[in-house]
Amino acid sequence: MNTVQTPPTQAEAAAERFALRVTARLSSGTDELPYDISERLRASRMQALAKRKKDTVPVRLAAPVVVHAGGSATLGRGGNEGGGWWNALVSAVPLMALVVGLVVINIAQDESSANDLAEVDAALLTDDLPPAAYADPGFVQFLKTSAPSN
Repeated sequence: MNTVQTPPTQAEAAAERFALRVTARLSSGTDELPYDISERLRASRMQALAKRKKDTVPVRLAAPVVVHAGGSATLGRGGNEGGGWWNALVSAVPLMALVVGLVVINIAQDESSANDLAEVDAALLTDDLPPAAYADPGFVQFLKTSAPSN
């Protein structure tokens, strides 16, 4: 199996430089340590290096990335992983739920306003009122407050 080494990103390069500075700083103080402590440190260092070599297969998770576009920032997915159509389908599900919810709310509000208008029309047709009452702006509010509750 051939593994292709990719060049390190800026974050990886910065982390590597930091690790080198830390190890240099830790190594500079080992000259004054007693022999038994320095031997334990050397053995621990060898174990850590062996473990690091064993874990050579890096696992990269796609982290969200903030992409700056002009005066705004958008949240995107890091990397270019496969399964594009599946990700698009899964991403569309909340959008479809939102659209369906908005349509249901619109239908319910239309039905409610139609029922209110039907109540006003029924009250107008069954009641004996002077023609001036129909032109009064507060007439509909009067009918709603004086109508018997169901």
